[in-house]
Amino acid sequence: MRLFLLARHGESLLNVAGLVNADPARDEGLSPLGEEEAHDLGRQLAGIDIDLVVTSRFPRTHQTAALALAGREVPSLELPELDDVRVGELEGKTIAEYRTWKRDRPRSDPFPGGESLDDAAGRYAGAYRLVLGRPERVVLVVCHEIPVRYAINAAGGSDDLDRPVHDVRNAVPYLFDERGLGAAAEGIARLSLTVV
Repeated sequence: MRLFLLARHGESLLNVAGLVNADPARDEGLSPLGEEEAHDLGRQLAGIDIDLVVTSRFPRTHQTAALALAGREVPSLELPELDDVRVGELEGKTIAEYRTWKRDRPRSDPFPGGESLDDAAGRYAGAYRLVLGRPERVVLVVCHEIPVRYAINAAGGSDDLDRPVHDVRNAVPYLFDERGLGAAAEGIARLSLTVV
């Protein structure tokens, strides 16, 4: 049996500041609480042999994985397809400004100078397919809230990538077998093409 553990990174310094960050070069890493969350993730995974860790390009995902797997020799793979949603001109704006812009707009509308939520969902479906195509039996994926949320909801058969689960806790592993991650990838791909 193959096992895939999906986790959001630990709390970042930009989370604490309430700012949107979708550019890996502007990522300031984890907050002290985020570092502790990453250590907690490591304690949750202590009894599992992990064959591969997959991250996005963001330092906060690399740092979370490194702290969680401290003392272990685990091969790693960086997938840009798992990067956070590219928000273009909203980079560095407040979460409130991001939510105000996003409210009442369809998922197909791109952020100014960025991509749409549907475009990002398509990337995430592709990333999960890449992970499924790997030979490793146990894979830890450390990425961002949205790709984890989409996987949870799509694997559960929801017709809404943002529901019923909306808030994904930091550094908590969500477990998928091969069928479940496949269902997540297919569901995300299907829903990202749905026109409302």
